[in-house]
Amino acid sequence: MRTRTRHIVAALVAGLMTMSLVACGGEDEAGTDSYTIGLLLPNRVTPRWEKWDKPLIEQRLKELCPGCTLVYANAGGDVDRQRQQMASMITKGVRVLILDPADSKAMRSSVQEAHNAGASVVAYDRLAEGPISGYVSFDGAQVGRLQGEALLKAMGGGGSVVMMNGDPVSANATWFRKGAMSVIEGKLKIVRSYDTVAWSTDNAHANMSAAIAALGSDRIGGVLAANDSIATGVISAFKTAGVRKLPPVTGQDADLDAVQRIVKGEQYMTVYKPFAAEAAAVADMAVALGRGEDVRDTTATTTVDSATTEDIPAVLLTPRAVTVGDIKQTLVKDGVYTIEQICTRKLRPACAQAGLSP
Repeated sequence: MRTRTRHIVAALVAGLMTMSLVACGGEDEAGTDSYTIGLLLPNRVTPRWEKWDKPLIEQRLKELCPGCTLVYANAGGDVDRQRQQMASMITKGVRVLILDPADSKAMRSSVQEAHNAGASVVAYDRLAEGPISGYVSFDGAQVGRLQGEALLKAMGGGGSVVMMNGDPVSANATWFRKGAMSVIEGKLKIVRSYDTVAWSTDNAHANMSAAIAALGSDRIGGVLAANDSIATGVISAFKTAGVRKLPPVTGQDADLDAVQRIVKGEQYMTVYKPFAAEAAAVADMAVALGRGEDVRDTTATTTVDSATTEDIPAVLLTPRAVTVGDIKQTLVKDGVYTIEQICTRKLRPACAQAGLSP
């Protein structure tokens, strides 16, 4: 994947926050006040989809286009189900589809079907193959770099690491890994590497247990876990093996349980991707497409290439690393969680030590 920056991302986000309400295109031609937008999310394993992305996108679409209708479907990790969900939306005449693909390659035929029917597809968070009209996500290479930099720092610049990559059918998993490798290659020794099918906590637990059995926990200096669901399985595997002093483990998505593990000292870091900015950006692009606008001129800030398509109009936002000392200035400050939500009764002593007292 390659990108070329055309505008300043910060300017986009600022614009999104101050944009006045606009009228949206109609059922039969752009310029009237109502049409349907479809939202397809990939699974329920990752908490953010249902907790943050769906309601934030829904809220932003209502602000931008009060007359528009949103139809929603979650694939539950099943690409065949997502194909059926997308086909149903196309049949019902949905004008714009916001798609987070359960399988980036396997959804290619569905994207082509939408294109043939005259519907626009915006890939959300994960790049999809086929003739998509736009893409909104965070810079995946930077996500991986943040994880690699944090792990390198936590491990003192050297040592043996287990790579717990994401789902091999996700374009993001490769993107994250390349970013991490650009930092740790030649500095940390990769003693095992696993792909975590479906980003599953159970699969991560099984893979990490296999690594511990093969290597011994004392030969694992750190774990580069691609997201927080994977980190959950990794940490559980260490505990099951009776390991008391856990090695540094990375993560991504700032799930509440991951933030609490960071406070407890069980997980070293996570990557926070401000969901409101991403949801606003994809809603803005979807509405622009529904109105017949050229998003290269209105919402896109860069372009990306997929395996099938070049120069896709895109918005790539900036992720942030969060360790224990950053929680208050990032997640609490942005209203993602309150201190009361993070600091349960059992966690209060650790929270006080981390400067998170109410």
